[in-house]
Amino acid sequence: MSSVEASRGPGRPREAGHDERILDAVIGLIEGDQKVTVSAVVAASGVSRAALYRRWPSLPDLVAAALDKGRAAIEIDTSGDIRESIVAMMFGDPAAVRGATYSDRRFRARMALVMQNPELQRAYWTSHVRRRRVSFLAALAVAQQRGDLRDDLDLEACIDLINGVFYYQAVVRGANMGDPDTLVRCREAFEVAWRGMSASSSGGVSR
Repeated sequence: MSSVEASRGPGRPREAGHDERILDAVIGLIEGDQKVTVSAVVAASGVSRAALYRRWPSLPDLVAAALDKGRAAIEIDTSGDIRESIVAMMFGDPAAVRGATYSDRRFRARMALVMQNPELQRAYWTSHVRRRRVSFLAALAVAQQRGDLRDDLDLEACIDLINGVFYYQAVVRGANMGDPDTLVRCREAFEVAWRGMSASSSGGVSR
């Protein structure tokens, strides 16, 4: 697919349901271990090539959108204890954070695809990952403003550190994120990270 988005005619409406059909077709190809090409998406979705061009400027952008379909938005309550809100978000219901319809198979397919294709990796980061970090970044900023976290922290690096705990379990250990032992390891690692981020002189946190 060209990196230049085809122009739409003035006032030309998008047909209802096309976006869903296209994204579902891409997901079907990915989960069926089939190569995602424009021709394959057209055949699987029944939507024209021109319709794809009107919606996504490149194939990596289309695949990135499909990989994020069904993922839950991240919202962190900052009205109370920020650490407790993050713990509740991350460990209360991992499936809810990932998205009820977002399968483990799709997560693993996403990891494989983005590692194989730097252009897709950049597209996914720009259009989806950065968006999902907004609430997390805002929550850490509030904790920092309240004096709960050190004022010299790079908050983006803190998010990388915390999220990296989960990615290591899934990618390196090959662990199931619904497994209780896996969640215990993640929780312990989170507590270590939070102690290092904490503004308290002892660095300790209550459980």
